[in-house]
Amino acid sequence: MRVADILRRHTSDGDRAVAVVSALSGVTTDLHRGMTAAAEGDETVHGDVVEQTLDRYREMVQQLIGDNAERRRLQGAAAEILGDYSAVCDSVCVLREATPKALDRALACGEPLVVLLLASILRQLGSDARPIEARDIIVTDRVFQHAVPRMEATTVRARERIHPLLASRPGIIPVIAGFIGANEDGETTTLGRGGSDFTAAVLGSALDADEVWIWTDVDGVMTADPRIVPDARIVPGLSYGEVAELAYFGAKVLHPRTIRPLVDKQIPLWIKNTFRPDVAGTCIQHEALPDEAPDTVKAVTHVAGLSMITLEGRGMLGVPGVAARTFDAVARCDANVLMISQASSEQSICFVVSSGDANCVVREVSREFERELERRDIDSVTQLDGVDIVTALAVGMQGAMGVASRVFSALARRRINILAIAQGSSKYSISVVVASQDSNAAVIAVHEEVTGR
Repeated sequence: MRVADILRRHTSDGDRAVAVVSALSGVTTDLHRGMTAAAEGDETVHGDVVEQTLDRYREMVQQLIGDNAERRRLQGAAAEILGDYSAVCDSVCVLREATPKALDRALACGEPLVVLLLASILRQLGSDARPIEARDIIVTDRVFQHAVPRMEATTVRARERIHPLLASRPGIIPVIAGFIGANEDGETTTLGRGGSDFTAAVLGSALDADEVWIWTDVDGVMTADPRIVPDARIVPGLSYGEVAELAYFGAKVLHPRTIRPLVDKQIPLWIKNTFRPDVAGTCIQHEALPDEAPDTVKAVTHVAGLSMITLEGRGMLGVPGVAARTFDAVARCDANVLMISQASSEQSICFVVSSGDANCVVREVSREFERELERRDIDSVTQLDGVDIVTALAVGMQGAMGVASRVFSALARRRINILAIAQGSSKYSISVVVASQDSNAAVIAVHEEVTGR
């Protein structure tokens, strides 16, 4: 109901709005759980998921929809959508395999339930809401589970099908599912984590929106994780580059790819709290706020569950191709490198990967440099588990004086050992690697230093 009120308030002021919705909290996780069990031969879990989801949906319909005929229509539509999910799970149970294509078919059954419900609530309140099938608009590549929208084809369809609705008369609200698309063959795809936000940004770009607003359950981007730093504050403004850096280094509010469709057209994006709509929130735009000092540290974040891999040896000095061969080996594990630090003497290189990838990475790097290890040109390839990356995001980090010293001083006062440091050509951040048990203390220490608290 809060979402409907927000939409009605903006459209009543004369704004034109398109609503992009996510699934109900926990539903996508439940759908995935049912599929996983089906792939293992369990014929009961997905049935339980369907019943629990239908029960929850019926309860919401009873509470929010007054007309009995509309209630029956919504409940029937939900049963049909979840019936498709059940059919996919039955097939997976027989085959004992949940392919990415089948997973997309199954996981795409959550958002349409919300599209139908929100559109019905809006109509009940007097708004002209029109459900839109996302698979008819969002055209993607053929990569299941992590599909990428094809912007040219998506823009054509959005302008053909949504623009006329918005132009037909004031107050019309198209409602479309986030997270879901279809490839050019009409096969259902999903956009992966952060998919609904991504859909909103894609449509914002396709429709040349003035702004894109992400309504979530937090007041905006915070100066630190409030679970670690209770007095964390809202960051009022960020540039596209800054928020991408924050998201990459652990901030959960926004996935970095959400920004991509908006950058070229310089469309501002707002992060707002559905439950506290009057809070200002965070505005993300092309440039940082003009009144910010060039050494302002805006936020501190961290990434947990990591391992640091170190390759070292005197024989590496001046030998070309060591870094290239190292990361070719890492690529064979499909591992993402979050941070790299290399000694200026070229006698060591260390990098950080997810702990789940670390064993494979060490094995592949050791195999790549097998001869060098035998000749002692490379002394060792070592793995240090239980490390985190703590990152301070600053305005104009490149060339600014004193930011790094403040970060290091704050950590030194807490007697926190720094294992590695990275501050590359990025003008946005400086990152340090610390032991996992020191991570929260490091975030608090840096936050206190840069905010004066």
